[in-house]
Amino acid sequence: MAARAESFITAGFKPEFFTDRGLVSLNRTLVIAALTVFVLVGFGFRVSGLSAEGLSEDELNKLHAVADYRQNGLTAANGEHPFLMKALQTASSVLADSWNRTSIAANSSSRQIAPETALRLPSAIFGALTIILIYLLAAELFGAEVGLIAAALWAFDPNAIGFNRIAKEDTFALFFFLLANVFWLRGQRSAESGEDPRRYYWATAAAFGAMLASKYLPQLLAITIAYYWLFQAIPETRWRLGHKRMLIFFVIMGIVFLLVNPTVLLPDTWRQMRQFAGQKMVGHDGYEFMGRIYSHKMTDWLQGTPWYFYGLFMVVKLPVLSLVGLIIGLPLLFRRKLGDGRYFILLWMFLWLMMFTFAGGKFTRYITVVLPPVLITAAIGIQAAGRFLAAKLAALVAGSSLDSRVKSYGSVVLASIVIAGSVQAAVSIAPYYRLYTNPLGGGITKAGYYFPHDEFYDASMREAMTAIASKARRGARVASETPGLAAYYAQRAGRSDLMNVSLSDANAVKQMGEGDFIINARGRRYFSNDAITSSLQRSRKADIQLSLDRVPSAEIYRLDENAVNHESQLDADEAVRGPR
Repeated sequence: MAARAESFITAGFKPEFFTDRGLVSLNRTLVIAALTVFVLVGFGFRVSGLSAEGLSEDELNKLHAVADYRQNGLTAANGEHPFLMKALQTASSVLADSWNRTSIAANSSSRQIAPETALRLPSAIFGALTIILIYLLAAELFGAEVGLIAAALWAFDPNAIGFNRIAKEDTFALFFFLLANVFWLRGQRSAESGEDPRRYYWATAAAFGAMLASKYLPQLLAITIAYYWLFQAIPETRWRLGHKRMLIFFVIMGIVFLLVNPTVLLPDTWRQMRQFAGQKMVGHDGYEFMGRIYSHKMTDWLQGTPWYFYGLFMVVKLPVLSLVGLIIGLPLLFRRKLGDGRYFILLWMFLWLMMFTFAGGKFTRYITVVLPPVLITAAIGIQAAGRFLAAKLAALVAGSSLDSRVKSYGSVVLASIVIAGSVQAAVSIAPYYRLYTNPLGGGITKAGYYFPHDEFYDASMREAMTAIASKARRGARVASETPGLAAYYAQRAGRSDLMNVSLSDANAVKQMGEGDFIINARGRRYFSNDAITSSLQRSRKADIQLSLDRVPSAEIYRLDENAVNHESQLDADEAVRGPR
């Protein structure tokens, strides 16, 4: 059993291409240079055109919370979610407003920072910094070569970029989860080497406190704790906290959690959290997946969105070469020669699947937290395939001057090809990264088909309300599935007179008349509005069609006398049939 603990140190941490002591410093320089390029270019992808898409309904809730904090100090606004991300967004908004005032004073309105950009910027920054943490964690487990490949895949993967460009909690929770586990694994190495690991334990605890202050997902702690307990039955293991240290660990975690999430102490926050946990804040009755509407409550379990939801995402959304690397790497995780670090990756993916696969309510952004081990596994597969091909090519040129070069650079060339594939995928769909669909999934022709809610995410509501604002009569009604978001963009367009109602509110829709508007946004199809939207699409052509680049994203219908009569008849038919 001692050999297993030793295998973690030798096979898991040692950077495999640091074989010549005279080249160590040079290689470290190259690693730092490569990571710098990955971070800068990855950040460029994440921040470029950050306001190309309008806000989603979820993001608008964050913007309202930021406005509440700035006006009233710490409040329970959006209290069902933790405070840390909203604090960073508040700071970003304050700095953006200061910049905008300076730009106005300098008569340079073109340099203004849009509210969408200010709100999303912290997520883009943390998403780019995650590149470094993925390298550190993967290098700790499998060596620097795997670490660099995994970091590059995260930097340029269109899914990672897309998730990092929305103002939601998942990016921040992942960042601090990775940071915690980088410290945790360093603590393991220090303990096994006979050094004092306590500073790493306490740093781990602090990072976990920040993780919970980013998103209430205590289940993620199970991944780290399960990996820790794997080693406790080995008599030679020195990596033990003991009862006293474990108590201190959780005390530190709790203190940091409260320091960066003080709004959790407000009674209104707990009321909102209870409502959220009781699913009383679920605003819609379904989720469209592959053209079909499914029930979408967490407690629907297998009666909700299908269990293969996330598996299909990997198949149709990962760049093809990354997917091939994943397929090659998965069986390698079960080979002992890879080292004990493989258990961490296996536990990470398995426990995440147990947490999210069987829940009835699913969103693609939840994949943010499991995408790093997926890409690390792909990196392992790419490294193995590269070495295999290099060995075969070296055998063909054995005895020639090319022999050593093929062995040295074979895996580097293959990794570069795979990384270039991710870059090409990201460039091809920019700036609408969530729409990326690989050739196996049908490419651009199937963009928005599999997961429309998450792929579009209300991206065209700003343009929809701008178009309506230029045509609508005063006091016109506008029906959509995001009336609050519609009202926000109507106000920005100078049309606060417009009456925004929910398309799922049958009584409100019945009161609509000639000159009113209906917005049918892709990704907002529910049981409650399917009849009326389907009827509109069958009976007439939309007055305004909106797209994200080449992908249709929303239809706008202006009601005339015929349309009003038709919808009235549809309401009558629905009343006769009764509720479903």
